[in-house]
Amino acid sequence: MPRAVATVVATAEETSGVVVHFSDRRPLLSVPVLEWVVIVTVTVAVLLFDIVIVARHPREPSMRECTIALSAYVGLALIFDVWVWVFHGHRFALEFLAGWITEYSLSIDNLFLFIVIMTAFRVPKMYQQQALLVGIVIALVFRGIFIALGALAIQRFSWVFYIFGAFLVYTAVGLARDHHDVDAENAAVRFARRRLNTTDQWRGLKLYVKDGSGWRLTPMLLVILALGSTDLIFALDSIPAIFGITREAFLVFAANVFALMGLRQLYFMLANLLQRLVYLPKGLGVILMFIGIKLILQALRENNLPFINGGERVDVPEVPTLLTLGVILVTLAVAAAASLYTTRAAGRPGSSPG
Repeated sequence: MPRAVATVVATAEETSGVVVHFSDRRPLLSVPVLEWVVIVTVTVAVLLFDIVIVARHPREPSMRECTIALSAYVGLALIFDVWVWVFHGHRFALEFLAGWITEYSLSIDNLFLFIVIMTAFRVPKMYQQQALLVGIVIALVFRGIFIALGALAIQRFSWVFYIFGAFLVYTAVGLARDHHDVDAENAAVRFARRRLNTTDQWRGLKLYVKDGSGWRLTPMLLVILALGSTDLIFALDSIPAIFGITREAFLVFAANVFALMGLRQLYFMLANLLQRLVYLPKGLGVILMFIGIKLILQALRENNLPFINGGERVDVPEVPTLLTLGVILVTLAVAAAASLYTTRAAGRPGSSPG
């Protein structure tokens, strides 16, 4: 709160005897329109670049190409973080970094489901890039919608943090119990197979082909339906998670954008390694549980629900962003190390996967 406003408020309280409550749910980060324009422009430019590359060269990219592109995208994210630190302060820079790492981790987990879908539909290698690009665009659209809705809800209703927190705790428990038991042919895909006229012919990104006097839908449409529904589910997980780290819509959007950049290249780089990250879901479960509890504590501090503490705020500790970042990094490191150790031991002669 600006000092002048604070002085006026204090004077009003002293003279009128009325206590004025200000909600800290308002954005604390002042972002010029130019910064929004820049981040949106970069997003569109990267997507257009990917579209041109994929359209001209529909093939499996080399490891060198993936490494260069992925390094560039990670570098852009770190440069952006430095920009936030210099022009908006270290607090928001830490929030972006923690949010970006969390979203990136969830995106890597999402890649496993992409692999399951590609395998189930037997998507040719040369067309997987195109399918992945469509999946990333769909993910960006869904996350943009949920970010806007989430930011609006947070600004108006502090109790939405209770819902976000409870949902993340529920998701974390599900990740701890079981994961990746995925049916690529979900309800939307099964409906398309039963009710619509489909074909097994692959024609790149074409969703339908002419067959005699009629039209048939290609397998690519079914793949896009499967990817889209998967993106929707992951958007429901990732958006509450990032809002548990920062409530600034600009940082939430930026973290999601940079997390989706390079996802196509990461898919081909980690296609085999992902099979070895057996404890990644459990690690993500720990992270989501931690953030879920943090959200519930935040909701208690801003409580205005009459059936909780009489509608008054509850004096509970605040979880600092630096601690959140530490928990995220340590949990991911332990999950990755344990996964690689376990799968390497299981691959040794005379050993069993356990």
